[in-house]
Amino acid sequence: MFKRNKITIIGAGATGATTAHVMALKELGDIVLVDVAPGIPEGKALDIWEAGPIERFSLKVVGTTDYELTRDSDIIVVTAGMPRKPGMSRDDLLKVNAEIVHQVVAQASQLSPNAILVILSNPADVMAYVAQKASGFPYHRVIGQAGVLDSARFRAFLADALQVSPKDVTAFVMGGHGDDMVPLVRYSSVGGIPVEKLLPQETLNQIVQRTRTGGGEVLNLMKISAFYAPASSLAEMVEAILKDERRVIPVISYLDGEYGEHDIFVGVPAIVGGNGIEKVLEVEFTDEERTAFAKSVAAVRKPLSMLNY
Repeated sequence: MFKRNKITIIGAGATGATTAHVMALKELGDIVLVDVAPGIPEGKALDIWEAGPIERFSLKVVGTTDYELTRDSDIIVVTAGMPRKPGMSRDDLLKVNAEIVHQVVAQASQLSPNAILVILSNPADVMAYVAQKASGFPYHRVIGQAGVLDSARFRAFLADALQVSPKDVTAFVMGGHGDDMVPLVRYSSVGGIPVEKLLPQETLNQIVQRTRTGGGEVLNLMKISAFYAPASSLAEMVEAILKDERRVIPVISYLDGEYGEHDIFVGVPAIVGGNGIEKVLEVEFTDEERTAFAKSVAAVRKPLSMLNY
């Protein structure tokens, strides 16, 4: 008998609810939207589900404050946490969000011991580490979302500068999800042509800097964190897992010797499929890129050292 996938999304704020909407449109599976605020997840889930006859999706979307309804989920997406406010860094959120993520993951993982965790809560690299400790899941079944989003921004800015479709731009970002992230210009191309041959270095430097502060740019304009692009990024990752697509995408993965790093979650290109992280791919660095990546990893380790894990 055919059985639909089951996706739990923890956190029914703007990002969580938009993620549920995007995943419903993609028909990735039945969705359970969870939040601590009574009425909010139920109402948003009902609103999304009622769009089904128009958008022509047949899946079920339900909202709840009861984790029992999440039992036997295939995917658990975590967006819960305090949102970032103007003037607040991602690291400012560290301790309060670590407590929230630990609590919600511990509850959900007990009810869905075979699920794959996808973590968005900020600071995402550190929260992926917290989620793994809270769940006890194998490292390959805990994935952080940042690289897809940061790379999408990078690609969008490159496409705009080149006046081409972003569909034809290939680029990715490595390192921590913060101001020290590493957009790799040398590995970026449009239609197979290296962008370094199409854009002046000054323009590329500006795009790299804009990518690093892309989240803050949206935050300063809206006074709340971005949620449309993050939701689409989460949906792309979940789709790659549930359809076992073996996509090569940048994600936050646990490193155990790759790139010379150990016991840390950080953004790297990886093969993502039915088992979660199928393989971390190691790219060759120039000395400058290696130094930038090491700096970014160090920026992740600093807040991580403040937690008792």
